[in-house]
Amino acid sequence: MREATVYLHFPWCLEKCPYCDFVSYKTERPAIPHERYADAVLAELDARLATIGDGLAARRFISIFVGGGTPSLWASESLGRVLATLRAKLPFVTDAEVTVECNPSSLTEDHARALRAIGVNRLSVGVQSLRDDELRFLGRLHDAQGATHALEAARRAGFERLSGDLIYALPMQEPTASLPMAGRLLDLGLTHLSAYQLTIEPGTRFGELAKRGRLPLADEGASADAFLALDAFVEARGLRHFEVSNFAKPGQESRHNVGYWRGLEYLALGCGAYGYWRTEAAGDPAYGVRYRNEVLAEKYMQRAQTMRHGVTFTETETPATCATSAEDLDADVLVKERIMLGLRLAEGFDVAQAEEDLTTVIRTPARERAVAKMVSRERLAVDGARWHVPKRRWLLVDGTAAELF
Repeated sequence: MREATVYLHFPWCLEKCPYCDFVSYKTERPAIPHERYADAVLAELDARLATIGDGLAARRFISIFVGGGTPSLWASESLGRVLATLRAKLPFVTDAEVTVECNPSSLTEDHARALRAIGVNRLSVGVQSLRDDELRFLGRLHDAQGATHALEAARRAGFERLSGDLIYALPMQEPTASLPMAGRLLDLGLTHLSAYQLTIEPGTRFGELAKRGRLPLADEGASADAFLALDAFVEARGLRHFEVSNFAKPGQESRHNVGYWRGLEYLALGCGAYGYWRTEAAGDPAYGVRYRNEVLAEKYMQRAQTMRHGVTFTETETPATCATSAEDLDADVLVKERIMLGLRLAEGFDVAQAEEDLTTVIRTPARERAVAKMVSRERLAVDGARWHVPKRRWLLVDGTAAELF
């Protein structure tokens, strides 16, 4: 059985953060078409399932992740209808992980209880900082007290699996500034912490300011020091640094995100969602398609309602499909992605297992020479068939992966 996941995108926010490059649109909560959007997602689901057909029997789904945007703005009744339909039509494992991203400004105890009632068993809360000046700089709607109250509300509502996001290495921060915030989040009951450096993306407000030289940026050395300080601090609190940007208590790793890093397929639904699905025949080298859905919410809903059943993952730019782009992924591309993503995990990845899964050779003579060079520079370690990056070289992981392409 091949494991797979579901990603569901919700594109509306109360405010667009200046660093965010995800598909999201500022709107007032009453203006969100909660039921109509649910109808569109379910129409897309039916059309895609008609394409997959017998392929469902060979897969088991391990997670659903509802991202955005701000999915905690979606009426729980509408989201619940989508989740119930997904469970009814897809072969999920009995303990499937169901995560909803939440902003503190839209997460109350009552709403958290409503999410639990529709089968959500994990929340990912966009805290980002516990300092009011930093939250204002980041364009967040909540303050530090609001973030604390949201996490406390989630715990009172019964959520045992609780993740929080923290942005470190902000331009005004000392390298150790994130440590007391991380400690406070763990005191509030987090079982998972995602810690990211602030990245400046083109097309965002911060991107435009940076291009004009009007945005202060953190020094690279200070960012590296902050990364190392956070690693030591959080691991001393009992969480394992299992991926470059993520920590978790044992057994509390995000199954959905680990699925991305291990190369699992993800059936994506909703406005602007990216999906990846394998399409090769049994025994052939791996082959798949990465598709992206329409990014305009109104246009997505119109297209979803007119999708014909049996539309393929490669069909784009027609009224009969939600997708606006599709990229063919042959075995060579999938090998490169497996290397790039697998090396982000502390455990790395099993190359022999990947070769079997992708029905191709990864350990070519040229790649073995590149591996030997990276090992000699202590940027890569080889344990049997497993490749992994030593933690002291994690800040170089992207460059290391590129050397193995």
